[in-house]
Amino acid sequence: MTSHRETPGQQLPLAAALCAALAGLLAAPAEASSHREAPFITTTPKVDATDFYLFNSYEPGREGFVTLIANYLPLQDPYGGPNYFALDPNALYEIHLDNDGDAKEDLTFQFRFRNKLNSVTLPIGNKNIAIPLIQAGQVTDVRSASLNVTESFTVDLVRGDRRHDWERRSSLTNAVGGSASFDKPVDNIGTKTIPDYAGYAGKHVYNVNVPGCSQPGKVFVGQRKDPFAVNLGTIFDLVNAPLAVITDPALINAAPNTIDDKNVTTLALEVHKSCLLARNTNDPVIGGWTTASLRQARLLDPTPRKGLQATEIVAGPWVQVSRLGMPLVNEVVIGLPDKDKFNGSKPKDDGQFADYVTNPTLPALLEIALAIPGTAPKNLPRTDLVTTFLTGIKGVNQPAKVTPSEMLRLNTAIPAVPFAMQNRLGIVGNILAGGTDNAGYPNGRRPKDDVVDISLVAVSGGLCLANGDTNALGFGEACKPSAVPLGAVAFKLHDAVDQAVVKLLPNFPYLFTPTPGAQ
Repeated sequence: MTSHRETPGQQLPLAAALCAALAGLLAAPAEASSHREAPFITTTPKVDATDFYLFNSYEPGREGFVTLIANYLPLQDPYGGPNYFALDPNALYEIHLDNDGDAKEDLTFQFRFRNKLNSVTLPIGNKNIAIPLIQAGQVTDVRSASLNVTESFTVDLVRGDRRHDWERRSSLTNAVGGSASFDKPVDNIGTKTIPDYAGYAGKHVYNVNVPGCSQPGKVFVGQRKDPFAVNLGTIFDLVNAPLAVITDPALINAAPNTIDDKNVTTLALEVHKSCLLARNTNDPVIGGWTTASLRQARLLDPTPRKGLQATEIVAGPWVQVSRLGMPLVNEVVIGLPDKDKFNGSKPKDDGQFADYVTNPTLPALLEIALAIPGTAPKNLPRTDLVTTFLTGIKGVNQPAKVTPSEMLRLNTAIPAVPFAMQNRLGIVGNILAGGTDNAGYPNGRRPKDDVVDISLVAVSGGLCLANGDTNALGFGEACKPSAVPLGAVAFKLHDAVDQAVVKLLPNFPYLFTPTPGAQ
């Protein structure tokens, strides 16, 4: 049979003797992006962030907790064996929080992975021979004896600068037993290997002690069904759909969710908000983003040794190659020449990308794609988008002191809304409906929030209309309805896919059981 994903292709443990030499020989920096929207990240899918979520937990009984979810390794085909989708043990996966509005991380949760070969063999004649698969039988329990490969991870919390304040780093530990190492479930190979994947994965949700926090949190890392709904091919084919479809709310389900059969790998945390807010302040707003980093130097071994990590030798300092805060920013806002640069950058330096927000090209591209000239908003510079993407909305999720920068911002004082009552269009949908749901995007992001449709409304000037004469969104005089040539049609723009119908869980980790490789 044709060979697909036949070897792990992971990395050799760092050889101390080569460290200095490699650092000198291969010192050129590498920068990249997330979710395939920049050139470099397509070559390193294990560190490609797909989505980041930050919201007040809406699971009953978890009031006061905040959920943080970072998804990596996009477009996983469930049948993609035999090595499936382990994360990179030589990468650093991070979730950052800014709790004082200065665009610098104050808290960083660092995830590291270890993939262990258990050397399962079978007696063939008078010899024990290593099996070619990652399982030799049914898997029902954590660390099942039939697993040939087991994955584990650690989570460290760094307070302050993630690269320089290492002395302020401490480990999250299991509330039962105190271990700092956690098991990750194997991917959903299929129903014969794992008859009850939901039950099996549920054994990998851990109650954890968070350093400096009096209340235990939760952690889960594992494969999930991709929660993002989008008609991906159509959108990037110059919005290849009739204008009537994307402006008629009745046709919200007219197009297929083209990634409905894909899985992702989820890093999920739930931490009480009192442990995330800045001390000695009454500001309830936090900002968050996720990154991934690789070692600066990489050398391929032409004669790999036996084992899982047998191809690559790495050395040098960490280099950030992926960054994701608010959804779709690097995909449809940042210009192609700066996509890799953006994903290697920090929020505090986002002034260098300001023109992409104040003078966005997406509305003009939509004019071309939909053959509707003259419909791009004329209120340049786009202060409405600066507020939405770079500062947060005053009175909703803008910190008391804010440095303009791109990240998700969440007001932890706004109560969570039960799933059934959530408005898929977030704050704008809430204003239009006269409801009470201010807990959605762009005030953080929940899995149900339809960020594609909200973003289409925003770039087309719909937030200016919602602002109106009442200044409901606090944008001020610079954002007037007269600056929106599309008029009320801006509220109707959608991608013909309904995020609200995606399968989700009612409780942590919220994202649904991954699609199995075989039914």
